[in-house]
Amino acid sequence: MVATPAYDPPTTPSVTAPGAGSRHTGTIVAGCLAVCLAQIGLVLPAAINGVMQRTLQASGSELTWISDAFLVPAAVLALTFGVLGDLYGRKKLVVGAALLAAVGYLVSATSDSPAQLITGQAISGIGAAALFPASLTMITAVTTTPAARARGLASWTTALSLGALIAPLLSGGIVEHTSFQWAFGVTGVIAVVTAVAAWLLASESSAPEGRSLDWPGQICIAVAMLALLYGIIEGPSDGWGSAPVVLSFVAFGVFLAAFVTVENRSAAPMLRLELFRIRAFAASAAMAVIGMFGFLGGAYDLSIRLGVIQHQSPLRAAIPFVIIQGITPFIWPLLARLLHRVGPGPMLVTGFVSLAAAQLWLRAVPVQETGLIPLLGPLVLNGVGFGLVVAALTAAAVNVVPQSLTGMAGATTSLVRDLGQTLGPAVVGAVALGMAADRLTGDLAGAGLTPKEHGIASAVLHGGGPLALHTADLGPLSAKLAPYTSDALAHGYNNGLLLTAAACVAAAVIAAVFVGLRPGATHPVRSQESAR
Repeated sequence: MVATPAYDPPTTPSVTAPGAGSRHTGTIVAGCLAVCLAQIGLVLPAAINGVMQRTLQASGSELTWISDAFLVPAAVLALTFGVLGDLYGRKKLVVGAALLAAVGYLVSATSDSPAQLITGQAISGIGAAALFPASLTMITAVTTTPAARARGLASWTTALSLGALIAPLLSGGIVEHTSFQWAFGVTGVIAVVTAVAAWLLASESSAPEGRSLDWPGQICIAVAMLALLYGIIEGPSDGWGSAPVVLSFVAFGVFLAAFVTVENRSAAPMLRLELFRIRAFAASAAMAVIGMFGFLGGAYDLSIRLGVIQHQSPLRAAIPFVIIQGITPFIWPLLARLLHRVGPGPMLVTGFVSLAAAQLWLRAVPVQETGLIPLLGPLVLNGVGFGLVVAALTAAAVNVVPQSLTGMAGATTSLVRDLGQTLGPAVVGAVALGMAADRLTGDLAGAGLTPKEHGIASAVLHGGGPLALHTADLGPLSAKLAPYTSDALAHGYNNGLLLTAAACVAAAVIAAVFVGLRPGATHPVRSQESAR
């Protein structure tokens, strides 16, 4: 759940405002605040999914949209916002993006329906899509020596990890004592503080030479992703053969083909598709999509288990995510040494296998088990695996392309990784809820309900899905249904973990075959020819 910007940095030096040298520290502070804010927004819903679902009586598909409404723009708009920052100034972009995020959090903080919360999340996600790349480049623009840049990048990475740690504690702690809307309201205040800090402390920088926007490509990939997600998320409730779902998959295919056509013809493409002619790079991209789908799909599965099925308090539901996110910064010095000494291949294979093992281990823990100790093993293993993957993923991609294309290779890897993370909750939710609905439909017939009770339960199930039936207040009927809904949801989401574990195993196989298991198995290529 740690994101890095999908952004191809400019090759020309940045133009920095006069006197910016004296604002070096202020710029780093502002950039760190900005990326911390963006990361808080990305992780914020994880610990409070259950509370949001019960408060708003959200269906399973609506609950998935609450997370993906933030993830989609953060994934597909980051490249475009990176170019906008280069053209018009990173400081302006950070200030505007933080204020836009604050507007989104205000919408979420005043929400009384799933639709309003999803809208607020989408607005905040657009802001985060700008904050991720702009916060990084505003720091690199003022760190002109290798030592200063290393310190600046370390500060940025630390702030990003800190945001991932803060988010579950922030949301869980606040919602423990008041409504979930306050978690978004407090994050909105942080967004305003970030905007003010960037305006007062940061120096302006830009690098407009050779940069241009690819609006046709951006529009095509955004529409394609939204169409794909709509079909996946709404399929279980609307029916996979329903006209809207079928049309959404058709639209995905059409706009994806249009994206490929546009990018092949563009003078300044959003993605350089020739990179995918390099087999090792194409394999690294596939590994990023599949592996990060597996990781975030598993994390979403865990959040539903804790908050929705077990009804754990928000603060208790936050603790497992703090453990997962806390492992990476704790072992980061070791990860850096491993990357230098053994290379990305062994790290990726070990990391993805660890993620798969953690999810199978979690699946083996009975869903009725609410204690932390039985979960500690899979949580730590999950955190270690994620740290290994995050540290090595970009290195694996840039090592197989010519030096002149390493920037775009890193940006493309970040983009496809974020797309994988976006698909994780959508696919896992669709599979789990579909299986749970099928089981409940059969179980209700043999549950010994009166015709009236069966009619009420069936109406709720068909109208809102298994999650709605599990959390609906139906009086004495709810107590009769609880064993059946809990069993059906556990069945569905446990099978979701099988899917995410299989994805992590597939990513490990790709890493072993195309990146290699030998220490130092991949090295940067020196020319275009050597990459073919």
